[in-house]
Amino acid sequence: MGEYAGLGDVAGKRVLVRSDLNVPLEAQPDGGQTITDDKRIRASVPTIRELADAGARVVVVAHLGRPKGAPEERYSLRPVAARLGELLGQEVAFATDTVGDSAQETVAGLGDGQVAVLENVRFNPGETSKDDAERGAFADQLAALADAFVSDGFGVVHRKQASVYDVALRLPHAMGKLVAAEIEVLRRLTESPERPYVVVLGGSKVSDKLGVIDNLLGKADKLLIGGGMVFTFLKAEGHEVGKSLLEEDQLDTCRSYLQRAADTGVEIVLPTDIVVDTEFPSGDREPQPQVVAADAIPADALGLDIGPESGAAFAAALADARTVFWNGPMGVFEVDAFAEGTRAVAEALTKVDGLSVVGGGDSAAAIVRLGFDESAFGHISTGGGASLEYLEGKELPGIKVLED
Repeated sequence: MGEYAGLGDVAGKRVLVRSDLNVPLEAQPDGGQTITDDKRIRASVPTIRELADAGARVVVVAHLGRPKGAPEERYSLRPVAARLGELLGQEVAFATDTVGDSAQETVAGLGDGQVAVLENVRFNPGETSKDDAERGAFADQLAALADAFVSDGFGVVHRKQASVYDVALRLPHAMGKLVAAEIEVLRRLTESPERPYVVVLGGSKVSDKLGVIDNLLGKADKLLIGGGMVFTFLKAEGHEVGKSLLEEDQLDTCRSYLQRAADTGVEIVLPTDIVVDTEFPSGDREPQPQVVAADAIPADALGLDIGPESGAAFAAALADARTVFWNGPMGVFEVDAFAEGTRAVAEALTKVDGLSVVGGGDSAAAIVRLGFDESAFGHISTGGGASLEYLEGKELPGIKVLED
């Protein structure tokens, strides 16, 4: 009936698909859970549909949240399975365990072209175990449910986990459409980016982005830095940052990056103005934003966004870019008073004449919250952590095992 990605004819075969269905849920008064953003489920549909259309018996395995190796109702994939069925336009069977009686019976009951979802794979401690034997034993149980494996959960390929790595050692395997598309985009960012190439980094901590900055200083033409991480750079330049987020142990590293950039002709662009408040936004307190110069943050204030002048400067720096990678918001975008810097960057990315890549995580969440049309961006990654590790030059276990 149909070939799939080097696996040959999958008709009648049980194909285990590792998807990323880790979506945000909101508890309801009746005890149920509502999905608040189904982007990852939608992103998983093309691979699952293609396999089902080819006659495969598709067994989807995924995680949700961070359970401690045992079942927790709030992390059940049941509502996710229901939504997947709606998107596929067919009933999706749901197993109430991962490799036990329900999983075995559910998989055995599948006909050609039908789909099942197993319960949260992290309900089993073997999934995330650091012990190779324990992880391998769980992978043996998962592999026994299938004839082939397709890796399509990009958000987890940087994890050496049973359903990501060990199962691929045990079954004929292939890369799913989503993972293949993500890797293709990342290769374009690292191997032959069209220039000018601009990288925008935000988020809270410099330490989260050290490897990316280190690796991209030799590849990008400009680095624009905002978010909480910028205050360590401003302090490294000798400026007062008040009560702003600061990583004292990274000051020398930031100074070395600024010097390397100057030596190699890479432009690091820091904000010239900052939106501050005397407290972090919380509770019923009304925010009291004030715009100050980046080199004149009051001692009793903390920076919560880049200022309007900086937002305009960042947009101008992106105007002629042919390749852009953005990871990390410019401020506390969840609060309207501190969302404009992130909005300015997102707006600028929609106008890029070339490849614009949003690196998942909070950046992708900001796009949704601020009301942008996702189709206006060249590529929105489903895996912020995996994207960053790839751009750091790290080997991703879930990709390496497929290539081996």
